[in-house]
Amino acid sequence: MTKKTDPNDQRRDEALKAIKRVEAESETLVGSTFVRMADRAKDHMSAADKDENDQIEVWGTRIGRAAGAIFFVGLVIYLFVTYVLDK
Repeated sequence: MTKKTDPNDQRRDEALKAIKRVEAESETLVGSTFVRMADRAKDHMSAADKDENDQIEVWGTRIGRAAGAIFFVGLVIYLFVTYVLDK
């Protein structure tokens, strides 16, 4: 005795499998993009692109990039307080 399978059930099962596959692939894509961006930011702030043998250049680059990030955050806060909160 064979079990009759509804064609709609087969299509539904195939669609659910496809949705699960897309969800798994999109999570991997988003996760890997975030990790890649975080690694680039870490490498940039730690001066990984500079010659490790020249410690003055490495530390100067680190200090300069940290100062630039602090200045940027301060500027954003200043502009927000001046133009958004001061109405």
